[in-house]
Amino acid sequence: MLQNRHRAMLIGAIGAGKSTLTNALLGRKVAAVKTQSLTYYDWIVDTPGEYVENPMFYKSIMATALEVTHVLFIQDATNPKTIFPPGFAGGIPKIPIGIVTKVDDAKADAQRAIRQLKLAMPQGPIVLSSALGGQGIEEIRELAACRSHEEMKMWILDSLSHNVFFN
Repeated sequence: MLQNRHRAMLIGAIGAGKSTLTNALLGRKVAAVKTQSLTYYDWIVDTPGEYVENPMFYKSIMATALEVTHVLFIQDATNPKTIFPPGFAGGIPKIPIGIVTKVDDAKADAQRAIRQLKLAMPQGPIVLSSALGGQGIEEIRELAACRSHEEMKMWILDSLSHNVFFN
């Protein structure tokens, strides 16, 4: 499990699955509700989708980034659009992890979502996940416990998971 000094902020579009993913990562069996403000749960900070959909809120992302060690960039595999500008992760000086959500949905296009994340996050791991099916959840926990890109690369090389790769 994660040590107390590790904390991850989830950012992504409205409806991308941030709150559902948060519940899965924490092992909570509760229905996800629309996040209206920053919500702190154990080692996770869940953010409203408006924080990345509206550039006026970027200052809130940057301020919250001061409190975390990792930023999880959430891209919904069922959404043909992305809200992350190219290179967006470069402006946040924290360890990035890309997460493709809803990969088990019939409308999912995981390859498109991966391409979108690669544009926003030129370096770091990308995990294919399904909060409802449990796919990629343990991999996200393990990566969020890593202290550097190098440590994440080593974990991925040692892992037998087909849900994660290093960009």
